[in-house]
Amino acid sequence: MVKVAIGSFGDSFSATSLKSYLAEFIATLLFVFAGVGSAIAYNKQTADAALDPAGLVAVALAHAFALFVGVSMAANISGGHLNPAVTLGLAVGGNITLLTGLFYWVAQLLGSTVACFLLKFVTSQLIPTHGVASGMNEIEGVVMEIVITFGLVYTVYATAADPKKGSLGTIAPIAIGFIVGANILAAGPFSGGSMNPARSFGPALVSGTFSGNWVYWVGPLIGGGLAGLVYGDIFIGSYEPVPAPDYA
Repeated sequence: MVKVAIGSFGDSFSATSLKSYLAEFIATLLFVFAGVGSAIAYNKQTADAALDPAGLVAVALAHAFALFVGVSMAANISGGHLNPAVTLGLAVGGNITLLTGLFYWVAQLLGSTVACFLLKFVTSQLIPTHGVASGMNEIEGVVMEIVITFGLVYTVYATAADPKKGSLGTIAPIAIGFIVGANILAAGPFSGGSMNPARSFGPALVSGTFSGNWVYWVGPLIGGGLAGLVYGDIFIGSYEPVPAPDYA
């Protein structure tokens, strides 16, 4: 069964929780600054960068590297979510309460927004936003985002949240960064390859362009929730305790 817990204000405002929110804010800020910054930098250097395969690779690598570092720096404090869809997916599996997860969302959205304001200030460039490709409708974009976010959150569970992960946990940030980079290469030319409502929200707010932004909430949240349900409920939820040895 789904293990969603509401939580309490006491737990959500404890010193440990407040440190977690700050960690999520800082790590998300740095991740979005590098990810969006890579798109701005490539656009500045190359005409029609969005249509250039090299630009896609550069942006995918920047996001993969930045997420790897962001997850690593926040993992021991907040768990290194950096993404409302990841937070929701982990809440479905009982790894975080809904109330604490809500404050994670606030920290992540603030981090993304501050990162984009900083980029706009230091570069004086337009902040690029996510949008579905020409010839693709928004429903198709939602489905694409569901699939790739499912892959991301499933990877988070398999490498970081699974109690049987063992030594695999040491490579969790690398695996999470890799799946994000791979998904951007696959989905970037179609849906934008967001997988992260915070990553899409900050640029939309700073640019004042919210057209189609709902795609990057609905798709990732459904995908993250489904991954939490499948891995957390079906796999982790079915684990049986190891029987005690009988020495009689």
